[in-house]
Amino acid sequence: MPTRILLEGRPGSGKTTAVRRLAVLLRARETAGFTTEEIRTGGARVGFALETLSGERAVLAHVDLPGPPRVGRYGVDLRVMERLALPALAWSARTLLLIDELGRMELAHRPFEDAVRALFAADVDVVATVQAQHGPFTDTLKRRADVEVLQLTRANRDSLPGQLAARLGH
Repeated sequence: MPTRILLEGRPGSGKTTAVRRLAVLLRARETAGFTTEEIRTGGARVGFALETLSGERAVLAHVDLPGPPRVGRYGVDLRVMERLALPALAWSARTLLLIDELGRMELAHRPFEDAVRALFAADVDVVATVQAQHGPFTDTLKRRADVEVLQLTRANRDSLPGQLAARLGH
């Protein structure tokens, strides 16, 4: 039975940090996926970058991008999802997929949502981050009997990656 874990946390709880730390701790294991990170200018958040675990990086969303789609004040470049995120989800039977995150910007790309749905039906280990807020797609994943939802907080964000690495390191 594959491992399917959703790390649920509020903004700023350390979801990206936890996934990056987990990837480092599992260097000996085949991993694939991506993380997202805030882009800041002068202390203000102006966008988000997507970076694959293999090191490819691009601006996913930015206040200066026109969209569509728009998520809040950010225009989202869906070509980044097509060019980087979808190929980063390629897997073999031994792969652990790390996805940061299943958020509104990423899920604005329907082929990505379809790919994630297929991953959760496949025989592959997945650790993904989700926001604590409700969303139709992520709420459905959270209710699945084969999905473990772990709360990520500032209090456990330093210890949780090590605990997960011990479980997933095979």
